[in-house]
Amino acid sequence: MKNFHSILFISTLISGTLITISSYSWLSMWMGLEINLLSIIPLLKDKKNIFASEAALKYFIAQALASSILLFSIILSFNLYSYIGSSLTINMILMSALFIKVGAAPFHAWFPEVMEGLNWINGMIMLTWQKIAPMMMIFFNVHLTNFLFTIIIISSITSGILGLNQISLRKILAYSSINHISWMLASMLNTQTIWMFYFLIYTIISINMILIFNFLSIFNLIQLFSSMTFNKHLKIFFILNFLSLGGLPPFLGFFPKWLVINSLIINQFYLLSVLLIVSTLITLFFYLRITLATLIINTNEILIVKHKTNNFLIMTFNFITLSGLLICTLTWNFY
Repeated sequence: MKNFHSILFISTLISGTLITISSYSWLSMWMGLEINLLSIIPLLKDKKNIFASEAALKYFIAQALASSILLFSIILSFNLYSYIGSSLTINMILMSALFIKVGAAPFHAWFPEVMEGLNWINGMIMLTWQKIAPMMMIFFNVHLTNFLFTIIIISSITSGILGLNQISLRKILAYSSINHISWMLASMLNTQTIWMFYFLIYTIISINMILIFNFLSIFNLIQLFSSMTFNKHLKIFFILNFLSLGGLPPFLGFFPKWLVINSLIINQFYLLSVLLIVSTLITLFFYLRITLATLIINTNEILIVKHKTNNFLIMTFNFITLSGLLICTLTWNFY
């Protein structure tokens, strides 16, 4: 019965996102978002986690507020266009609602708090699948470039500063997601293809890291440092994936940022590209701090106990992420 409940809500969750993506009107997009919201709330419930209900309630309140603002802007655009005078105000209201849904700064306050109360599988859904529908709606309505520039800059700077003093891995990944949201919004200024590449690679890296965290059952940095001593190859995979998430050049995570920077410079968005690079260096600083601490901190190690670490799914995702930049570079070099 439990499996039937999960399959039912996962299928409606996927259907809601697909309805939003394939719709031709704002009202049907809003309906798809509501189906998606009502489907994920039961999935967030977890008997092993006492904070899951609180996180689900916070998520529902934030998303319901964004949905009501979105519906309000749609009604305004249908009926009261002549009273507003221009579509600028309506577009700003609509885009603000979508930024609340996706968790971009300064509308991000709910996102780390919700992530903190979820298990890793629900957190993976929150970081990846739940971003698709609002991001596509933002892409359909990229008209206010100055407003979008402001959101991009605030998201990149805020995520870097607030992520510095975190010890929870779920909050670190949440602020990292906000930083990647700013890069995704910057990729939407020119073409949808770069956003698709960015989102796909970000999803692969995030799933890979969350599989490692879920496999080791770790949620904060202290657990991370002690758990990694028993899994030498997982420690190396974790470090390389964290650096890939930060966007260092030898790894797959650098490839979409490379495409975004190239696109911004070609279209003469020099200031925006510089601000994105500098803010990403802040996030890369605390990534490096975590990886160096994982390598350097001296912890007790039991040499007798053997832990089973041969997880095929983790190995497969690690092979994809660590060899991805070489494959992408060789593929795109022939065009």
